[in-house]
Amino acid sequence: MATVEEKTTPPCCSLQNNNKSAAAASSTVDSRSDPPPKSPSAKGITVMAKAQTCHPLDPLSAAEISVAIATVRAAGATPEVRDSMRFIEVDMVEPEKHVVALADAYFFPPFQPSLLPRTKGGPVIPSKLPPRKARLVVYNKKSNETSIWIVELTEVHATTRGGHHRGKVISSTIVPDVQPPMDAVEYAECEAVVKNYPPFQEAMKKRGIEDMDLVMVDPWCAGYDSEADAPSRRLAKPLFFCRTESDCPMENGYARPVEGIHVLVDMQNMVVLEFEDRKLVPLPPADPLRNYTSGETRGGVDRSDVKPLQIIQPDGPSFRVNGHFIQWQKWNFRIGFTPREGLIIYSVAYIDGSRGRRPVAHRLSFVEMVVPYGDPNDPHYRKNAFDAGEDGLGKNAHSLKKGCDCLGYIKYFDAHFTNFYGSVETIENCVCLHEEDHGMLWKHQDWRTGLAEVRRSRRLTVSFICTVANYEYGFYWHFYQDGKIEAEVKLTGILSLGALQQGETRKYGTTIAPGLYAPVHQHFFVARMDMAVDCKPGEAFNQVVEVNVKIEEPGKNNVHNNAFYAEEKPLKSELEAMRDCDPLSARHWIVRNTRSVNRTGYLTGYKLVPGANCLPLAGSEAKFLRRAAFLKHNLWVTPYARGEMYPGGEFPNQNPRDGEGLATWVKQNRPLEEADVVLWYVFGVTHIPRLEDWPVMPVEHIGFMLMPHGFFNCSPAVDVPPSPSDLDDKENGMPAKPSQNGLIAKL
Repeated sequence: MATVEEKTTPPCCSLQNNNKSAAAASSTVDSRSDPPPKSPSAKGITVMAKAQTCHPLDPLSAAEISVAIATVRAAGATPEVRDSMRFIEVDMVEPEKHVVALADAYFFPPFQPSLLPRTKGGPVIPSKLPPRKARLVVYNKKSNETSIWIVELTEVHATTRGGHHRGKVISSTIVPDVQPPMDAVEYAECEAVVKNYPPFQEAMKKRGIEDMDLVMVDPWCAGYDSEADAPSRRLAKPLFFCRTESDCPMENGYARPVEGIHVLVDMQNMVVLEFEDRKLVPLPPADPLRNYTSGETRGGVDRSDVKPLQIIQPDGPSFRVNGHFIQWQKWNFRIGFTPREGLIIYSVAYIDGSRGRRPVAHRLSFVEMVVPYGDPNDPHYRKNAFDAGEDGLGKNAHSLKKGCDCLGYIKYFDAHFTNFYGSVETIENCVCLHEEDHGMLWKHQDWRTGLAEVRRSRRLTVSFICTVANYEYGFYWHFYQDGKIEAEVKLTGILSLGALQQGETRKYGTTIAPGLYAPVHQHFFVARMDMAVDCKPGEAFNQVVEVNVKIEEPGKNNVHNNAFYAEEKPLKSELEAMRDCDPLSARHWIVRNTRSVNRTGYLTGYKLVPGANCLPLAGSEAKFLRRAAFLKHNLWVTPYARGEMYPGGEFPNQNPRDGEGLATWVKQNRPLEEADVVLWYVFGVTHIPRLEDWPVMPVEHIGFMLMPHGFFNCSPAVDVPPSPSDLDDKENGMPAKPSQNGLIAKL
């Protein structure tokens, strides 16, 4: 539990030159943030009075979402069309990079005019930024059509005064032959339809279940196995489970899978299209170890010897927050949030003494995840969820009011979404920002003098957690004092199980209880990193170099047979940059600036260091790989192109085509030798379930590092001051005692 809890919620964004709204917006600035300048100037350059209260990268406010939806509804050709509109996503249209630079230079603190190139006669500064725009994915329930709308948000503040919408439709385009992501409303309706279907009720009676309140229906997107799954219909193929106690809402219902029943649901018309009771598999007996709630509620006893652990920051945190702009330990960046990706980190930069603000990345996010199962039996062979593209990581995020893994002084941010019918919903405390102690940062003790220096490591963590059916995923970006950035995913939740006949075993999974087994599966995540190492907006001076450690051949250069060295190879084009991890050669990749050098004369850079990783274990002809060809390599590199956002294409749901997304874009084989590069890093874990993963799976960690490589002239961690804990003997709660002679014994 947090010792102090604070929350930042964006103000209603007005795009008018409105002094009142600007004043109201400034009141949301955190008390520890730099106050807005009283004089509109920075470094002697005139700064225009701010006409915007929202930065161009800020997430859409609730008011903006409402205006965008009302504008689209009003543009519907007929009442029938308007009534048929269902709203899948409403998101900000991200501005061009030069607009972001303009905003950061002259419109929003800390005012950084050096971001823009110098011009003869001085810069020409516009009086206001371009209007913000919203992008809406709309599903027409009557026609089964998907459309994309772009709306200019011109007077968003009008809705807060009881006025009418004043948005402007810029474009609307019907996208043929696609299905957009599913919505929670559809899932609930699908469950009700199946449970009320008489043949399904009869099938459950054969399995000893007459109370439909015990039954859980988890609708899964149909994927694409054959032409029958084509996107001309909106389909779901549910999985079924059954609780044992109807009056126990916290019972683990996933402990009793129902197998042998095939159901295909038309999600457009909410009718059952196909039903077949293929095989009578008895329900697994109620496992006495199935529940995971505390103490007696699960039929057990909790540990009694865990004493309180308190994280206290009596002077508050070291970070500062101004809207969505974060400053901490020489780092600064902005945070955003979308229904699909969840958390986004924008404009990452490091303040490096006399060199000033040094960019590292323009945009960091997790853009897709795929979970393929390795059991060829029905229904598990078709379990290959695209949890971002078919459902949405952001839309499934938690309110951390209901449980947070953060300790200490926490800053929370809300997230706003549309629901299926176009009302705005808010996930309170959706994103968590806090500092963490991270053990030892560095240490050295001089054995001659006995003198030692040690520093504790602190990191800034930005995170959110989402639930997709039975699994939970925590997504984290950690910023360190030595210039590292770590991306981490924490996997937990409940295993997706199968039922066994009496005496049956499956080699494609682990038996965890009588009649119950957990299939083997994999989890893959795709991090998209739009890099900008020492590049201002508009500059394209980055290249990617692969590094492998080589063993020197025996001979005159290796007479002692001990020699090895790091060999670098530039990745000059997209097809060259389709690469896989190789821990045996310590393979990693460096993003270098081709025009920036450090004090030794070498190019500055940041390197991507893989963690534990894997590739798909499915055969090359596996059907899910048609949609997930991007899983075939751990690293892909592309030059930045607006619109190239999602590795499986924008609409992977029921997508039969293999000609979309990352694997298709790289066929252009665009040059990368000096470019605005985007890294796509695919990382995953192969999960062979254990008994210890039941009834709830302890967190498993996977991820990677972005580390400075020749970016700094020396370690940026050398100026971190000692903390009181470095000086005290905490074991006994007493100050550390100096050694009698200042020396240490040599053993």
